[in-house]
Order: sequence, then structure tokens, then C-alpha cells
Amino acid sequence: MPCIDRLRLADLVADFERENGHNDPAGGYGGIVPWHFNLGPLPSYFLGKEGPIEGEEKGEIYALFCECGDAGCWPLIAHVQADNEVVIWDRFAQPHRPKRDYTGFGPFMFARSQYDATVAAAALAEGIS
Repeated sequence: MPCIDRLRLADLVADFERENGHNDPAGGYGGIVPWHFNLGPLPSYFLGKEGPIEGEEKGEIYALFCECGDAGCWPLIAHVQADNEVVIWDRFAQPHRPKRDYTGFGPFMFARSQYDATVAAAALAEGIS
């Protein structure tokens, strides 16, 4: 589960959705389950280098899967921009509710060295690269 300032991303987006009136029946968010969906190597996936997952834009990733563990069931999409110093997640979207506006959610900025170390540790823990 991605965390931002020690808060679960799933909780942050759920709070944002409630505060913005997105109360229609929907699934819940869960962490990334790499073995349920071929993400490619996690270090390049989390830099947005594995190709778009829903649309046509480069840098698109599933930031969260559904709470059931399926990427396509109820995902949260983010766009990743990275340079040698920082990684930014922004332009969030819910593909099953395309009219939802996530303006104001993020952007989230991470120090590149810490981001790379965290992704490498997650890949190692999952036994994947």
C-alpha cells in the first residue's frame, strides 16, 4: 500500500472522494498486488515506463488496485513524472467514473532516492524485480 507522510493512499483518496461528493456506490481501494496483473519490473513500472495501462498517455500507472486485489475492478490511476531529483504523482483518475474530478488531489512529490529505495524494497519483498 503506497503511503504518503505515513498515511495510506487508499485512505487519502477515500477522504478526498467523500469530501467532493463522490458517494455513488463504488468499490474500495487496496494496495498493489503485482502477481494479479503483469505490471512489468516494479522499478520501471513505478516510474511510468511500462506503457499506459488505461489510456494513451505515457507515465500512467495504477497507484491502487481494488480492495479485492484486481487491478481492473476498481483502480486509481496516477500519472508519474520523474527526473534525477524527484518523482511526482498527479492527474489522478478513476476509470470507472471518468466524470469524477480529482483536481486538488495531489500532486504528491517524492525524493527520487527515497522513492527508488522504497520501490526496490517492495520488489525484493515480493520476490519480483
